[in-house]
Amino acid sequence: MALHLIKLAVGVSDFGHLHQLQKERRKERGRYCFFTRHTPRRADELLDGGSIYWVIKGYIQARQRLRRFATEVDHEGRAHCAVGYDKELIATQWQPRRAFQGWRYLSAKDAPPDRLVYAAEDDALPAAMAQELRSLGLL
Repeated sequence: MALHLIKLAVGVSDFGHLHQLQKERRKERGRYCFFTRHTPRRADELLDGGSIYWVIKGYIQARQRLRRFATEVDHEGRAHCAVGYDKELIATQWQPRRAFQGWRYLSAKDAPPDRLVYAAEDDALPAAMAQELRSLGLL
């Protein structure tokens, strides 16, 4: 069973905004990654099919497949971990999550499933109804 990470997407307003910010950071850094102080101790488990789940505005809304952990040294000589992930951003069913600092482990049984893609625009729920279902953690 895969192990995952969960992290707040601070300052991100929605799924599309996260996607845009990641594209911009990719241009700056040359790769898809975020930096953290400590390398996860369970890295082998995370790289065996794990994902990074993004919390946006109090809800887990997206995930990306984890690819690598690399130790790097900044301009002040401090070591950091670069957490690399896939380019593909996958929408998940919304799951409420309280704020926390840094990242946390997320077990596979607690991870929300990927959101179903609607076959046609006509199948989409009305915006107000979708928001109400999301607030209840049902969409």
